[in-house]
Amino acid sequence: MACLRKPNRYAQIIETIFARKYREGLTSIPFDRAELIDTATELGIDIPKNIGDIIYSFRYRVAFPLPIQKEAPVGQTWVIVTKGRSQYAFELRTLARIRPDELLPIIKIPDATPGIVVRYALSDEQALLSIIRYNRLLDIFTGVACYSLQNHLRTTVRDVGQVETDEIYVGVDKKGAHYVFPVQAKGGSDEIGVIQIEQDMALCLEKFPALEARSIAAQFMADGVIALFEFGLDEEEGIVKLAERHYRLAPAEDLSDAELNAYRHRPES
Repeated sequence: MACLRKPNRYAQIIETIFARKYREGLTSIPFDRAELIDTATELGIDIPKNIGDIIYSFRYRVAFPLPIQKEAPVGQTWVIVTKGRSQYAFELRTLARIRPDELLPIIKIPDATPGIVVRYALSDEQALLSIIRYNRLLDIFTGVACYSLQNHLRTTVRDVGQVETDEIYVGVDKKGAHYVFPVQAKGGSDEIGVIQIEQDMALCLEKFPALEARSIAAQFMADGVIALFEFGLDEEEGIVKLAERHYRLAPAEDLSDAELNAYRHRPES
């Protein structure tokens, strides 16, 4: 008989909390940070130094344990949302994580990233944000002149709690309208979570009420391809994907006349 793999400590903690509180028909199950610590102690598990990494892992890195997954109705999945300072909840969503569409074409962009930045970037996320900034990819993607306002913004939003956004841009279009663009960047095995997009939209509505909010996410794909997404907020459907493009940075001499001509005649979508 094959030996069943024991769930890791994060899975044991989160599964125990869910099982203790779940009742059939519930769509929101609150819990708090202290319960993570108490449950670890109860199970005889060493308490993680960064207890918040448990929440981060199930939002962006790994799937919930199967006993949690099977309690979600068909077409829905459980996510962890923030409800206030050190307050969380399991909630049902129709969409949890956003993955790039592998069928989209790749658009080549002349690489304007300074070599010294490429050499000393400390992480995939940092490198991705730098690439977006130096190559004006947000301007290209949105058709708006965009300017970086603040990196790694950490603030508190009413009814949500602490929110962290990788970068905030503001922009102006050809008509003079102003926008705010919260940007989330993911590299490595991390995935874009719909909860993070929801929190970014809430942040913009509270902190920049006079600006039109356009939530952006960026994801490294294979071979250095960069996927950019734009999301909006629909009253009935919640977060919806409005646009997605895939870009590859290339030396200017690698862009052929035929490619440039094809880009000029490619229809908008």
